[in-house]
This record gives sequence, structure tokens and C-alpha cells, in this order.
Amino acid sequence: MAEAEEDCHSDTVRAGDVDENERPAETDLQAQLQGFRAQWMFELAPGVGSSHLETGPCRAARGSLLKAAADTKGKQELAKEKARELFLKAVEERNGALYEAIKFYRRAMQLVPDIEFRITYTRPPDGDGAGKSYIEDNDDDSKMADLLSYFRQQLTFQDSVLKLCQPGLESSQTHISVLPMEVLMYIFRWVVSSDLDLRSLEQLSLVCRGFYICARDPEIWRLACLKVWGRSCVKLVPYSSWRHMFLERPRVRFDGVYISKTTYIRQGEQSLDGFYRAWHQVEYYRYIRFFPDGHVMMLTTPEEPQSIVPRLRTRNTRTDAILLGHYRLSQDTDNQTKVFAVITKKKEEKPLDYKYRYFCRVPVQEADHSFHVGLQLCSSGHQRFNKLVWIHHSCHITYKSTGETAVSAFEIDKMYTPLFFARVRSYTAFSERPL
Repeated sequence: MAEAEEDCHSDTVRAGDVDENERPAETDLQAQLQGFRAQWMFELAPGVGSSHLETGPCRAARGSLLKAAADTKGKQELAKEKARELFLKAVEERNGALYEAIKFYRRAMQLVPDIEFRITYTRPPDGDGAGKSYIEDNDDDSKMADLLSYFRQQLTFQDSVLKLCQPGLESSQTHISVLPMEVLMYIFRWVVSSDLDLRSLEQLSLVCRGFYICARDPEIWRLACLKVWGRSCVKLVPYSSWRHMFLERPRVRFDGVYISKTTYIRQGEQSLDGFYRAWHQVEYYRYIRFFPDGHVMMLTTPEEPQSIVPRLRTRNTRTDAILLGHYRLSQDTDNQTKVFAVITKKKEEKPLDYKYRYFCRVPVQEADHSFHVGLQLCSSGHQRFNKLVWIHHSCHITYKSTGETAVSAFEIDKMYTPLFFARVRSYTAFSERPL
């Protein structure tokens, strides 16, 4: 009994000690909770930022994170800008460098996979003065409507002489503005030349106001129209000016060549074993060159334009297969302009040919071969008068001894492909005669 009482007493003492030890810990927990609540309420109070409560280690960690985020953002912006440059460089590739463009696309996609959807395509600002007031726009439009009259009003007189232009910089050499008006107009006629290079005249008009006025001289454009259409353009109606007639009225072009390409499949000879027969792809070109004086050249050959076009600059070519002749323009009641030409092969002096008949030498009957060609002048795309469609082709054989003429007309089928115009800069590189 005594031992049991002692054990109970010892347990009671231990429980008391444990309660005494737990009370300080509970007091500390309550104090921490009260402090946390007070700090929380202080942070929620208006005007108090969290930055004042951050400790030194927190500020350092926060600064390092912000710096890393800024570096990452900067790298992303640089990569996006580089990808944009590569993508636009690939888009603007127009010289036929396909593989280089693909390489630029690939590099751009590697930097930014969706660069195609992020990029913004911008257009160059218009020259109409976008963003100006409505009154200023109307004023500019009225000036552009009659630019020739506006430029004439801007001209000045010096010593009772009209000055077309003024030197922009002082020079000891004689300026072109010193030349009289007649001399300038004669120079402009040399620019147009007998080849009717009106394109160079338009480029010359961009130099200054005075050159613009000279390039719009009605006499130059009237002479050009007379050289193209002859007596059929005596009346200016329904066109407003000679320049308007030259630009709008259907005509053939002289600063290049009309070219067509024909391709077909031809069956070849059978092999020796009889089990194989070759097929050949045949390609040939037709070239037609018109001249302002009414002459025309036509050539059919398998040679490509790179080797043929330089030979067609003048009529004095050494190509044997070329056909020379004359052409004329005809406009029917249906407002369709047609080109009719008669061409023959270049005549060469050859010794008289003979054939033997009954052991007697008999001269071969001479004959003249000529080809009659009919083409319809059309426009395609953004270019004007750049297409010729076949409507007629025949061969006329005239025997000199009897005067009879045999005509063989060819069927216009798919082998007669349209001819399209190609401008050749070397044809108007220099002038031989003035307009």
C-alpha cells in the first residue's frame, strides 16, 4: 500500500511539472500569433507598401529575379527583331534566289516559330499628303490635274527671255538653261529619235519643270503619231491631245520584240528490236520585231531569246532564216486593231539553177515566195498592246514565167501560240536620227 501511494504521488508531481512546462510554450505561441495579426493588419492598412517590410535577403532575391526576367525579356525582344528582319528579307526576295529565301524563312522560324502571325506588314506612305487637311488635299489635286499650266506659271523671265530652268549649284561651265528654246527642242527630238523612244522622253521630263514643259510639246507627240498611223490620225478627235492619242490608241511597240514559244511531242524512229520507239519534245520560238517606218522582221528558230534578241536590233542582220517585209495597222468597226504583214525571205544572188531533162539542160522555173500574216493586237495584265494573237497565215507562190500565184493557207491551231512583248533596253541605247 505504501509503495502504491508513493507511485501515485510521483505521477502527480510529474503531471504538475509538465503543466508548468507547457504553459510558457503556449504563452509564446499566443504572443507570436498576436504579433502576426498586428503585422498583418499593419500591412493591410492604406498607404503602407510591402517594400518597407521586406528584409535584406528578400530584397536581394527580388532584385535578382527582376534582373533575370529583364535579361530574358531583352533576349526575347532581340530574337523577335532578328526573326522579323529575316522573315521580311525572305519575303522581299524577288531575284529568283529561292534557296536563300528558304534559308531566311528557316532561320526566322527557329528564332520565333510563330513569326508569320506576329509580324506586321506596313505600307509606304502615299504621296498624296496623307494626314493633311481636306482643303490642302483638294489644292494639291487641283494642281496635279493641270500640272503643265501650273509649271508654266512658275517660270521666270530673265532679260526678257523665258528661263526654263535654273542652275542648282554655281559652276564655271555653261549651264543648259542658257540654250535657246529651239535648241532644247531639237535635243529632245534626238532623245525621241527615229525609233520613237517616248519612254526616254518621259524620264527626261522628271528632271525639272522646264524639261517637263518641253517634254509635253504638242509638236513632238504629233510627229510621233504621224509616224505610227500616217494620214489616219489627221483629226485629233476623240482624244484630248496628241500625247493622249499616242498613249491610248492601239499600236505596236518598237522598243522590244514580240516572242512566242511552241512546244509539242513528236514520235521518233522505232528501234532495231521493234520494242522501243523514242519520243521527242520539240521547242521553237517565233520572233517579230516592228519598226516605226513600217518594216517588220520575223524569225522562227529553236534558239533561245538570249542569243537571238541581240541580232534583231537592226534590219541588217546576217541571220539567213529571217523574213523581212512591211506591215500596216487596221481598225475594224468592232474596234479591234489588227496587224497585217507581208514578209519574204532575204533575196540573195545565186547562179541560175538548171535541171536535166532528156539529156538537155533546162533552167528551173523561178518563183517568189511570200508569207501573209494577220495578227490581232491585244492587251494583257497591266501592260498595253503587249499581245499578238494569230488570225491568218498563208504562203503565196508567184511564178515569174507565167505570173500565176498559188496560195496555201495554214490552219490556225494550237501550234500558233500568242506572241508577248518583251522590252529590250539595248534597242534604244543610242539614237541614229532625230524625230
